Amino acid sequence: MDPLVLIIIFVFAIVALYLRSPTVKGARGERRVHSELAERLEEEVYRVIHDITLSIGADTTQIDHIVVSRYGIFVIETKNYRGWIFGDQRSKQWTQVIYGKKTRFQNPLRQNYKHTKAVESFLAVPSSRVHSIVVFVGDSKFKTPFPPNVMTLSGLIPYMRTKTDRVLSERRVGVLANQLLEAKSGVTGTRKETPVLRSVSLDPTCPKCGSEMVLRTARKGENVGKQFWGCSRFPKCRAVKHAT
Repeated sequence: MDPLVLIIIFVFAIVALYLRSPTVKGARGERRVHSELAERLEEEVYRVIHDITLSIGADTTQIDHIVVSRYGIFVIETKNYRGWIFGDQRSKQWTQVIYGKKTRFQNPLRQNYKHTKAVESFLAVPSSRVHSIVVFVGDSKFKTPFPPNVMTLSGLIPYMRTKTDRVLSERRVGVLANQLLEAKSGVTGTRKETPVLRSVSLDPTCPKCGSEMVLRTARKGENVGKQFWGCSRFPKCRAVKHAT
């Protein structure tokens, strides 16, 4: 075969592998969410910050999108997956199935919990003001029930618009958004020192029996929709902790 043809085939193969890499796929997914937020949210109401890294003790965590509004702070984790998606809120891993091939990945709700805790700590806001969202882009279909804050791209804006209680003043929205923009650009603004976030425990232990606790969402009562830690031995052990 002509050496030039071989070189062209090799180059195309390398490009194809690169385009299928998790980093590139993730970036494409984030751009789609970026466009959705820019096109469908009112700029005067929603302040959007993309791709920001915050410190957690000696570690850092990268957050795809943060939206600050009078209706709270939305922390959005993007997943660019196709195929069938299986999982539940308690599992450490979820499963992607394509043509019978199974691939496991970290439960994005647990991943985004760390992000929300970082945002709460950095901005010094209570957890009730922060909304965790996981959005799947790409040709994916959910094959198991997921909580309402897990959705495909078409459901992102409708879900955000369900949050209608005004929990932040217009002035506070501007202050918080500017703090995040300063953190993204590496500017500390009027802060006396660069904020350092407290460590976040993703797997607290049960205060009653010492077992692992799992992140859950209240389905009824006055706290419906809010997240909390419940003992993994439920119903034998009914201990709970606030997700703060």
